[in-house]
Amino acid sequence: MDEHIIELKNISKNYGDLQVLEHLNLYINQNEFLTLLGPSGCGKTTTLRIVGGFESPAEGDVFYRGTRINDLPPYKRNINTVFQRYALFPSMTVGENIAFGPTLSKKLSKKEIDRQVDEMLALVNLSGYGNRRIDTLSGGQQQRVAVARALINRPDVLLLDEPLGALDLKLRKEMQIELKHIQVESGITFLYVTHDQEEALTMSDTIVVMNDGKIQQIGTPQDIYNEPKNSFVADFIGESNILKATMIRDYEVEFLGRRFPCIDTGFGENKPVDIVLRPEDVELIPVREDRPSGTVVSSIFKGVHYEMRIVCGEDLIVSQSTRYVEPGSSVSIDVTPENIQVMEPSDLTPTLIAAKKAQRVRLEVRP
Repeated sequence: MDEHIIELKNISKNYGDLQVLEHLNLYINQNEFLTLLGPSGCGKTTTLRIVGGFESPAEGDVFYRGTRINDLPPYKRNINTVFQRYALFPSMTVGENIAFGPTLSKKLSKKEIDRQVDEMLALVNLSGYGNRRIDTLSGGQQQRVAVARALINRPDVLLLDEPLGALDLKLRKEMQIELKHIQVESGITFLYVTHDQEEALTMSDTIVVMNDGKIQQIGTPQDIYNEPKNSFVADFIGESNILKATMIRDYEVEFLGRRFPCIDTGFGENKPVDIVLRPEDVELIPVREDRPSGTVVSSIFKGVHYEMRIVCGEDLIVSQSTRYVEPGSSVSIDVTPENIQVMEPSDLTPTLIAAKKAQRVRLEVRP
């Protein structure tokens, strides 16, 4: 996957005085499943619409296979789009919906169109559904019809704008697997937009985390989760303990009043830093003098693990474990060096820490 099929260079976009995208640079590889992930209003849908030709950038250029396409209308781009609202035609059968594009173009015989419709139905696991009415299908089945209708035109790139947002949780999980399977089988590049971290982690080859019109981090799902570049990414992707700390020297960091070995270097000596501890990496052990200690204030069963919250001085620490720890227990906190993620200080960190402190107060005063 080393051929850039889409490239965005220095893209900016404004709606009046509101800047939605600011000098965004991004490339999408051939046959890649790339996800734009971020909160509402971060600019991810605008980015997708610029790729599709539905919006024009105020600054910058869009390239398709090396050719600038800023002025090319959507219908002339070999790019199709699937939106959250599928916009299927209720008066048509499943097969007629899928065949709509090829029939409209009148470039293929009916026999060839029927063959391609059957091929698309098989691809989206709906073989035999061609004569069914749209209103007899479940939400997940209708979404697959929408994907098949987009794929039958053989686009190089398929844009998907929050396509699973209207489905219930069980259907969303099923469709995550289906969409990844369809992408692999079809060999088509997918550009996917979502605010759902689990969707992004489940399906993507590459995740682009966005906030306030800027890219915060690009990487594989494993990179994004295990090596967040800043406190926004760490807090947005899964639950995190984000703490102020001091880098004593290479391989040694101090937080919660104790020093820990770590694997990070290059931050200098006695420098303020932020650290991220994933809850599943926080181990609760018997009280030790050389480790931070606190009191367990809640233990909640989550199905595959217990989630414990520990008041440790001014901080609230979350730990996830298959081992239950009774609320009211005194414990110490331990973390292995490779599970301490050190980052440059962020302006966002004080806000995140303040939210945790407010939660700590609520837990301490709860009857």
